[in-house]
Amino acid sequence: MIGGNSLKYLNSPHAHVFQPWIQQRRIDYVKHKHVISGILQNLKQRALGSLLSDEGEPDVAVIKKLFHAIDENHDDHLSFSELKALVLGIRFEEINLDRDDAVEKIMKDFDSSNDYRISKDEFIVGISKWLNEAKRVGGSSTDPGPRTSKFIEGFQEQTKREHYLLGADGERSDKVAGDVENPRWTSFKAVLMLLLGTLIAAAFADPLVDAVDNFSDATSIPTFFISFIALPLATNAREIVSVIISASRKKRKTASLTFSELYGAVTMNNLLCLSVFLALVYIRGLTWDFSSEVLVILIVCLLVSAFASFRTTFPLWTSSVAFILYPFSLALVYVLNYVFGWS
Repeated sequence: MIGGNSLKYLNSPHAHVFQPWIQQRRIDYVKHKHVISGILQNLKQRALGSLLSDEGEPDVAVIKKLFHAIDENHDDHLSFSELKALVLGIRFEEINLDRDDAVEKIMKDFDSSNDYRISKDEFIVGISKWLNEAKRVGGSSTDPGPRTSKFIEGFQEQTKREHYLLGADGERSDKVAGDVENPRWTSFKAVLMLLLGTLIAAAFADPLVDAVDNFSDATSIPTFFISFIALPLATNAREIVSVIISASRKKRKTASLTFSELYGAVTMNNLLCLSVFLALVYIRGLTWDFSSEVLVILIVCLLVSAFASFRTTFPLWTSSVAFILYPFSLALVYVLNYVFGWS
């Protein structure tokens, strides 16, 4: 218990090192989506009609005409300067955009031949991919008329929403990226603290097990109930109170801190602490009678990670999924232990 809490507390420097990098990558991706939506809007205006055919697919003939309009020197290829001229002609009011970086990303999306210029076929494939992505995110439709603008606008609105949720204005993103003055020292310090937490967990492992056994004998309460119901509730009470207080403020920053708290607790409890105790069992040759419990932990972790990996927002109903997994895990442990006799 003490080891687990110590590890969670000592993990904070590690989060400060890697979280800004991850955040900045996400911000860069959202900025690129802004560029995509801006270019699609611009091409839609230039086309004076639809970018889709009657079947609702990207209109190759229209895209070819747009390619020739952008190809100023008529060499059937778009150069970096021609793409930059296109980007410079579009207003991106929502973001602090590095135009050269935006053009580089467009090149990376379109230039499949890696010759640092975009052919007509590459342009058609790239714009078609963007249109299909915009249809998927902004609301697909087979109507090539006014709906074309609608799904592009829907894609743009969704991008703005992601932009807002990330707090991805230019000054903020630069500030986030520069929060850590000495990342190498912070990483080294984080590793040392994790090792210290591991030593604390190892030191208090035996006393904790003895305390659980003695309490079980004195109260005639099964050790399973104490270890997997009462003890987790007691050790995670602080996180529960902290999360509820943070979430009740209903602010974007406090919501982010709430998720960080939850992710930290899950990582420490189910990954590091479990790994430490399993390592102790292996090194000291102890008898292990909790194989079913560990399997259930892995199953629940995989289910939650798979569910969370494909969502960027978490409505209220998603909390019911997490709550249901707790009695589900207890029931599954019971079935594995007492029905199948596996421990």
